[in-house]
Order: sequence, then C-alpha cells, then structure tokens
Amino acid sequence: MILSLLVPAYNEESTIIELLETLNSIPSHEVEVQIVVIDDGSTDQTKKLLESREDLYNKFIPLEKNLGKGGAVREGLKHCNGDYVLFQDADLEYDPHEIPKLMDVLLKFKPDVVYGSRFIAPQVTRVAYFYNKIGNHLITLFFNILYNTTFTDIYSCYLCYNRSLVNPSNLVEDGWSQQAEILCKAVKKGKSFYEVPISYYGRSYEEGKKIRPYHIIGVFLRIFKERFLI
Repeated sequence: MILSLLVPAYNEESTIIELLETLNSIPSHEVEVQIVVIDDGSTDQTKKLLESREDLYNKFIPLEKNLGKGGAVREGLKHCNGDYVLFQDADLEYDPHEIPKLMDVLLKFKPDVVYGSRFIAPQVTRVAYFYNKIGNHLITLFFNILYNTTFTDIYSCYLCYNRSLVNPSNLVEDGWSQQAEILCKAVKKGKSFYEVPISYYGRSYEEGKKIRPYHIIGVFLRIFKERFLI
C-alpha cells in the first residue's frame, strides 16, 4: 500500500523543515510513503529552505504565484501516486506522530475515507477560538444530515481518502471549501468511512493561523452544490 502525504505550504519558514523531518521519522508499518510538497508562491524563505533539503521529500512543486490552499492541493494531487492521499498542514497544528493511527485503519479495513478527529477523546487539544469550533460543528452537522453520515470533525486537516474516488481535474474550488468538495465526492462514491482520535495544537492568528470564520459560507455552499446540483 502506498500513502501520498500532501503538504501545501505558504510562508511556513518557521516550521516546514521541522515538519518534514518529523514526517520522515514516523514509523510507516507496511505502508510505503510518498511525500509531495507544494510551495504556494511563498514570499518568505520557505521555498529556499525546501530547495536546500531535497532529502526530505519525494516531489517538490514550486508555484510561481499564490493559488490558495485549494489551488496548491490540486497541483499536488496531479503528482500523487499513492493508493491513498492524506493531507498534512505545514504549520504543525497537527502532529505527524498521529499518522500511524490512520495507517493502522488503512491496513486493517481498506476504507474509502479515514478522518483524524479532534473531537473524539483526543489526548491533547489546545484551547482556541470559540466561533471556529462552533463553525466546525455546524459544517459537520450540515454534512452529516445531507449525506447520512456520522462524522465528528470534517474540517480536521487529517482527511485521508482512496485516491481513485476523486479526480483532481474535476475539482473547482481554490480556497478552503475544497476540502468539503473532496470529501463530498469521496463519500458519494465510497462506502466505508472511519475516524480516529487525534490531538490538536492550534495556532493563534498572531502565530499565523489563516482560516477565518467567514470561510464557513463557501463551505456550506459547496456541500449543498455537491449534494444536489452535481
């Protein structure tokens, strides 16, 4: 089994090398790991740092201009060759040491989707923004109602899905709504879905957190469109 770890990065000079070193140190069990890194037109030293450490990844995709997270992910997906794709943010809000939990589920059940959930008995969670958490719960509830599922955290970074279920050429979202777009397509085609508990070390806005409460609007619209209009 091959797992493609997709790492989009934009101005993450303070964490990108530590993240990739950690990814390379985690036990992979019987899973072969492909690390694909996308620099989304960073204006700091992220690109230069990545170019100096070619030993830390299998594929590096430097983008000339910033496309947004969704655009960067779409470009990265074109270079993934894994049976499964798993997203990893570059800011260390999510600890790569949690990834073997997802690998265990992949090996045991061969599911269509595995999510790392921050809301099912995590060992550690950093207290963060109330409205972000409420927004996440509302998005997850809306998704579960429309798709008859029982996910607890559909905007966790750790979305892992069977690559055959989603054609990156069919993705249209460039922003934060793209994760909902991918999940909708995977759930419509898939049959077997799992979650595992993960810890979360969320950043403050001062520390570089990029997602904002207003992004919820586009997510709701994308979930609705994928369910009823596509």
